[in-house]
Amino acid sequence: MIIDRIDIIRVKVPFVHPFETSFTRFVERDALLIKVYSEGLIGYGECKAFYGPLYNPEDNGACFHIIKNIIAPAILHKEIEGPADFMAKVAFIRGNRLAKASVENALWELKAQREGKSLKTLLGGTQDEIKVGVSLGIEPTVKDLLNKIEKYLAEGYHRTKLKIKPGKDIEVLREVRRHYPDITLTVDANSDYTLADIDLFKAMDELNLQYIEQPLGEDDIVDHAVLQKAIKTPICLDESIISVDSARNAIELGSCKIINIKSSRCGGLCESIKIHDLCQQHNIPIWVGGMTELGIGRVQNISFASLPNFALLAHDIAASNRYFAEDITIPTVNITPRCTVIVPDETNGVRYEVDEKAIDRLMVSREVIK
Repeated sequence: MIIDRIDIIRVKVPFVHPFETSFTRFVERDALLIKVYSEGLIGYGECKAFYGPLYNPEDNGACFHIIKNIIAPAILHKEIEGPADFMAKVAFIRGNRLAKASVENALWELKAQREGKSLKTLLGGTQDEIKVGVSLGIEPTVKDLLNKIEKYLAEGYHRTKLKIKPGKDIEVLREVRRHYPDITLTVDANSDYTLADIDLFKAMDELNLQYIEQPLGEDDIVDHAVLQKAIKTPICLDESIISVDSARNAIELGSCKIINIKSSRCGGLCESIKIHDLCQQHNIPIWVGGMTELGIGRVQNISFASLPNFALLAHDIAASNRYFAEDITIPTVNITPRCTVIVPDETNGVRYEVDEKAIDRLMVSREVIK
């Protein structure tokens, strides 16, 4: 396919409720949408960066620069066979995985349209629906948190994940366990601890957590191996996994027992499929993580989560209205009474369209590259 034009659209979408993690407090999703035109077709990708390099070294400004000034000149008016060919053509760009993934995702959508197949089919998905978990930010009080947990348990979410940070951890978790002794509970530290906190994590063994997500440094696998040997609770690596090589190293060192794959953080779906296959070979359970995506990225995550090794654990792919009063797909992502999400497929008629009018309402700027 010939790439005729690329639009970079910036939108701002308010969160229904502020979302606080160990590193910041979000009140809106400031996002870049990538619109790729090719021979009469249009494919959308969503850049998963944030405003400011708080969670990832890449932010919206850096991604905008890379897409406009480096990626676009490399592919505009040129023949691109598909996502894998695109990744080969931009392999000269070191890092900048979020930027590359946003364009790669749009090319997957173009490929699906050209071949008349669902993204699930192209990726090799086998599941018709996926289990959904909820991720809850840090609340001002334990009571506020308990109220949130009660609300989402009533909606049937299969797993409750709580963000923690120093000073908002073990006592909060003990109180949650006192009220909810039997729920599937996990915690996410977003790299805010060190091995000096090893006794804290040993104490968490008493809480019957399904896993502790990324407790130590964002690029670490060595200290995580030390911690995993010292505690019973499985460690789930998130930020540390940026490629199939980092996943292989973590598995060989014993740094974790579970892996969270965020496809954009790993550079796109091509690389993420390799991580999925590696983990399947080593019997490492995996799940699809979220980055408070809008509908375009959320729907692509659903299709990715249909791959076979994702069947065991619940995913961070909540209903759109969990985060936003208005989203950018028709329909918006919703959950079934079983608290699952149906995977779009050519055989079941489930299909999401991009809501262009919503994008126009939410748009801050548009850069057209021809």
